[in-house]
Amino acid sequence: MLEEKQKLRFNYCLTEHQLRRAFEAARKQPGPPGMNLLALLERRLDSIVFRLGLAPTIPAARQLISHGHVEVNSARHDRPGYLALVGDSISLSSRGIRSFTQRTGADPKPELRLPSHLEPEPGTPFSGRVITLPRASDASVPVDVSLVVEFYAR
Repeated sequence: MLEEKQKLRFNYCLTEHQLRRAFEAARKQPGPPGMNLLALLERRLDSIVFRLGLAPTIPAARQLISHGHVEVNSARHDRPGYLALVGDSISLSSRGIRSFTQRTGADPKPELRLPSHLEPEPGTPFSGRVITLPRASDASVPVDVSLVVEFYAR
C-alpha cells in the first residue's frame, strides 16, 4: 500500500499533503476514487507542461510555471497545481520560449508518448491543448490505485 502511494508521490513530485488533498477531491467526485485521483494528477498544469515536452521533468515544469513562463488560454498562470479544463490551450510565453531554446537548443520533442487527452497545437511548436479529460490509462506510472485508496481509507 505505502509503496504504491509513494510511486504516485515521487512520479508526480508531490508532497504528502498535496497528494492527500488530491485524494480527498477525487473521493468526492462520482466514480471510482482511484481513477479520479489519476485523472486529477494528470490534469495538473505541471504534469501537462511536462507531458507536452515543454520541460524535461515535472520539477522543471513546476519552476517554469512558478516563474510565470506558462500561459493558459493566453493568460499567465503561476500555480503548478492549476487543474486544466477541456479546451484549455497551454503555451510558453516569449520569455519561456527563450529560456527553453537556451536550455535545449532545439524544438520541443516529448520524450514520452503524448497522452490521448493532449494534442500539440498545429503550427505552434511551444503549445498544446487539452482535448478531453484524462483517463487512468494516460498515467505514465504503472500503479495499483486500489492500494492507494486502501491506504487513505484507513
